[in-house]
Amino acid sequence: MVWNLLERRYSQIRWCGHQYWYSFFDMLSWIFGAVQENYVHLHNETTAAGFLELEHARVRWFLSIDANNLPAKVKEMEQRTYRSIKVADEEIEFSGGFTDLHTLSYQHILGGKGFGLDDARNSIGIVHDIRKAAITSLGEMHPATEKLVKG
Repeated sequence: MVWNLLERRYSQIRWCGHQYWYSFFDMLSWIFGAVQENYVHLHNETTAAGFLELEHARVRWFLSIDANNLPAKVKEMEQRTYRSIKVADEEIEFSGGFTDLHTLSYQHILGGKGFGLDDARNSIGIVHDIRKAAITSLGEMHPATEKLVKG
């Protein structure tokens, strides 16, 4: 039943790979705690960005499916994806193996060993709020967002 609900939910997603957003925001809230503030600085057909104040972290986030938004060093290596998080000025780059992680996760879900709705509720709420939020300049802006907004 849980898989059918998630499958229906994901089949309704039409923009910017929201299904990947869930795992990203789930990871952030699992590590850094509940959302205190949630601001959206940019939201269009290919890109979304904003700021989350969590219990134990301040997060400037930037998500895009537009290859033009990849960092120059990533484009030079002809990579199609770039996933990175910086904690206390230390960057953790985890682009490689991410597809395998999703495949493994989906295999567990199909095998009845996945997470339930209660486990996913927080990240679903975060993404829902982002999708419905008005664009604002409140909160700290991600450097990639600044480049796009300021031209």
